[in-house]
Amino acid sequence: MVEPKVWTAALLVIGDEILSGRTQDKNVGQVAAWLNRQGIRLAEVRIVPDDQARIADAVNALRSAYDYLFTTGGIGPTHDDITVDSIAAAFGVPVVIHPEARRILERDDETRGGVTDARLRMARVPEGAELIPNPLSGAPGVRLGNVLILAGVPTLAAHMLEALDGTLEGGRPMVSVTIGALAAESEVADLLRETEAAHEGVAIGSYPFGKDGHYGANFVIRSEDGAAAEQCAADLGRRLADAGYDAVPGGI
Repeated sequence: MVEPKVWTAALLVIGDEILSGRTQDKNVGQVAAWLNRQGIRLAEVRIVPDDQARIADAVNALRSAYDYLFTTGGIGPTHDDITVDSIAAAFGVPVVIHPEARRILERDDETRGGVTDARLRMARVPEGAELIPNPLSGAPGVRLGNVLILAGVPTLAAHMLEALDGTLEGGRPMVSVTIGALAAESEVADLLRETEAAHEGVAIGSYPFGKDGHYGANFVIRSEDGAAAEQCAADLGRRLADAGYDAVPGGI
């Protein structure tokens, strides 16, 4: 029996402001959640500065290692927005003005005196690229091969992801079920391992917490088979109860 293909993606977060801590990245979570709905697993995240050589090296490494590479950041109108140039360098192609992107920007700016040179920078793409619609602000994202270039602003990135719904080839979405218990991880480590081993195609992750002077953990059961995840969760609940712990569906 041939195992179904597992589709994977990487996310490259671009920007000095992320590395300095001045801006807190919010795109990792929403990209990961969106990818899961498409049946694609986010397998790696990297953060690189606004440096063309560093961006290009990361792009070439990640686009070769995974089915898809998403980037966020660096596609605005200012001089330090160099993502398009960096990805063009990675592919060995020139940067050009995309005629449709230019038309979109000119349409959006016609009541404001016309498109400026700064705004026109957002119509620049690596030669051969396609556009990713952006219904919020007009300035589009870009796709070149398996590389998808999104805005760094989370609301803009979210709209670009919505425009991509159903357009990428993927597998089955990962289903997760959570159970919580006031149990120290060290006390239930063997129980968790044995439960996971008893359910093929299921993985259990343990996430400890401290709350109101008590320590416990939430256990997340993941599988591409929703029924298998539910069965494993029920089994884990029974095993926790047998060990003297109250299992809380949905987590604590």
